[in-house]
Amino acid sequence: MLRRLPRGSARSPLPPPAARSAVTAVPLAHAEMGVRGTRPPLVLLHGLFGSHGNFQTVAKALVRRVGGQPDLVERLISVDIGPTSTALISEFPAYISAMKSVNIPAGLSRSTARQLADSQLSSTVQDPQLRQFLLTNLVAVEGRYIWRVNLDAISHHFADIMSFPVFHKPYPGPVLFLGGSNSPYISSKDYPEIQRLFPKADVQFIEGAGHIVHQDKFEDFITAVLNFLPPP
Repeated sequence: MLRRLPRGSARSPLPPPAARSAVTAVPLAHAEMGVRGTRPPLVLLHGLFGSHGNFQTVAKALVRRVGGQPDLVERLISVDIGPTSTALISEFPAYISAMKSVNIPAGLSRSTARQLADSQLSSTVQDPQLRQFLLTNLVAVEGRYIWRVNLDAISHHFADIMSFPVFHKPYPGPVLFLGGSNSPYISSKDYPEIQRLFPKADVQFIEGAGHIVHQDKFEDFITAVLNFLPPP
């Protein structure tokens, strides 16, 4: 199902010179797929609880079918998130609480530890695929299993993380908001702000997909992305 709106990604205004001079670059964990060429790259950014490994299968598929992908951002795809606050509809606080409650004895094998954590999360996180996604954050450190994401920091700053800043200048390029039909993260309530900030936006929902769209409906997701990107 495709809904067309007048389209756009807001860009943050540059901070004043004094603030810019205090900014330092931070190295980010990342993975590159394919061979660097003359075309601009296609950049995939994961969401909360994610890591650079989450989109590897998607990235490999796009490299095979697209090759590489000007202005700093030529076009934008927002996957199952709108330019509004999602704190009130998100189930993440419950997931965080459940993850904090997971208790795994030291010395277990990775597979046993994951099975135990999966069982303990199941009463709160009922979707098996979502549990498997969360469990990608379970890592062994000196024989103990811990969450590599900082759950306390996420909890403390959750409202800020799930909010969206106020922008006044719209983004003029083409934008695709690609949501899951079974997810509440993009709704008709978001359309006025989408229209204001992204005047060249299309909104498309993939039937049968939840919040993790690329995992729930992989081929439909790849097809929607390829249809939106310029041809090679």
